[in-house]
Amino acid sequence: MTEQPIPVIIDCDTGVDDALALLFAVRHPGLDLRAVTCVAGNTDVDGVVRNTLTVLEQAGAGDVPVARGAERPLIEPLRVARHVHGADGMGDLGLPAPARRPVDVDAVTLLRREILASPRPVTLIPTAPLTNIALLLRTHPEVTGNIERIVFMGGAVTTGNATPVAEFNVWHDPEAAAVLLTAGVPITMYGLDVFKRVLVPGADVARLRASAQPRLRLAGELLAHRDPATSGDPTPTGGLGDAGAVCAVADPAGLTTRALPVEVSLAPGPARGQTVVDRRPRPGESEIHEGVREQPLVDVALDVDVERYVKLWLTTVEGD
Repeated sequence: MTEQPIPVIIDCDTGVDDALALLFAVRHPGLDLRAVTCVAGNTDVDGVVRNTLTVLEQAGAGDVPVARGAERPLIEPLRVARHVHGADGMGDLGLPAPARRPVDVDAVTLLRREILASPRPVTLIPTAPLTNIALLLRTHPEVTGNIERIVFMGGAVTTGNATPVAEFNVWHDPEAAAVLLTAGVPITMYGLDVFKRVLVPGADVARLRASAQPRLRLAGELLAHRDPATSGDPTPTGGLGDAGAVCAVADPAGLTTRALPVEVSLAPGPARGQTVVDRRPRPGESEIHEGVREQPLVDVALDVDVERYVKLWLTTVEGD
């Protein structure tokens, strides 16, 4: 008996590596991409919608509904990452404008509709600031009854990138991330500790860039834009980034996780947006003197089978 595909919804801020995630999700036979929702992050939300529609078109996706979401975080101002993702948010590749159009409802409405309509519980994969997800959970808490798991790209156990301790997606909207962590459903945190390690070798990037298929050339150009310039490879290696979180849904055995208490630092100052992950084997003086504070347990990704996920992504994206 063939297993049914996992119904998934991606909430993204497309974004070079969000595009790599969408290319994978569209083509993996074990995933049923039911919708894509867009939020401001890597670029403004209208740019995110345009980029998302472009990638789905290039990937040959079916009729996947796309909705425009939050224009800015719940409290913070909008702070985009064009210095990483290019002026258009997707590598400045000069891609043609998409013929596809978004649906005529907002992201929260689409999320609610698709989650409640799914015959099987949905896996949510946010690869962006968590504003849309927080608004959904606060406005329509009934959706949690049909959410299997939330696998989000965000946070860090050790070192941040937006600040020394905070990862961009969580730093961009810390309050939204704090809402997510209390969703009351199983959560996996695919943070920077594994995110930065999954690199596609330069030879594979070069092969994709030289392909006669526009979809594969796009994948190669996106990967080349994600070159961390640390591998010593004479041709650009490519970080899968957000795509690794989608690989973790398709093949969770490639990820090593541990259930740990996680909270988001919300106070102003240098630690704002940090995901504080408690890896201590026993309570410390703070708990002894001030009492234990209940924190949600999150399946935190601590290690990843890099070769396994690179092979999975390449095989899926290059497959017929």
